Amino acid sequence: MRITDDRYCRDRMRLDLALRLIGHEARTHTIRLWTGLTEDRVRKLYRTYITEHPGSPVTRRRGKSPQRCSYFLRSPRVQQEAAVLAGFFCMAGILAHGWRLDPRALPIAQGELLCTAYETYLALVAEPRISFEHAAFLVIALARGDELALRPCTGCGALTLVDCCTLRAVACNVCAATPRLPQPLPSAVRLRRARDLPAAARGAPAPAQLAPIPPRAELPS
Repeated sequence: MRITDDRYCRDRMRLDLALRLIGHEARTHTIRLWTGLTEDRVRKLYRTYITEHPGSPVTRRRGKSPQRCSYFLRSPRVQQEAAVLAGFFCMAGILAHGWRLDPRALPIAQGELLCTAYETYLALVAEPRISFEHAAFLVIALARGDELALRPCTGCGALTLVDCCTLRAVACNVCAATPRLPQPLPSAVRLRRARDLPAAARGAPAPAQLAPIPPRAELPS
C-alpha cells in the first residue's frame, strides 16, 4: 500500500485526531463519535498515549457524556464563556448558518477545527470553566438548534447564548447588569396623558367658578 493512498491518509487523520482528543481528556464515546474508531482501538490508543507521555496529567474520564443544555445557562460566567467559545466555533467554520451537524457521521476535519477552537479558548480565557466534553456537546446543541441559540444582544450587539424558548429581550451579562434609564415617551402619548390630567396638575389656572345669579324678584303689578 502506498503512503499516498487515500484510505491510509484517512486512517492516519483519525488516529491523530483521536490522540488530540485524548489530550483534552475526552471520553471514549466522544472520541468514537468524532473519529469513527472502535472502542477497542480507542482503548489501545489510551495505552499508547500514557506510555509515550508518562508525566502527563491526562486522566481517562468515564461515564456518560454531557447531555443537558442547562449547564451553559447555570451562571452568568459560564453563559458568557459559552458564548465566547461559540464565537470561536463560528470563526473556525464549525457552525454555519443553515448547516447542521449529523451526530452519527461527524467529519474528521470538523473535529480538528473543534480542537483548534477549544485550544484558542483555553489560551485566551483565564480560569476556563468549560471542559472539552461540554464544548463538544455545545457544538452539537447549537447545530441542532432546538434548545440553545446564538443571538445578538439588543443593547450592544454582542453574541449571546440564549434559550430558544425565552420570551425576554436578549441581553448580554454586561447590559443586563447596567441599570437602564427610563425611555422618553412618544409625543402623542405625552399629549394624551396631559389632556387626561386636571388643570391644576398641568400647571394651568383652573377656570373661575361663577356664583349663580339669584332669580330676579317679580315686581308687583
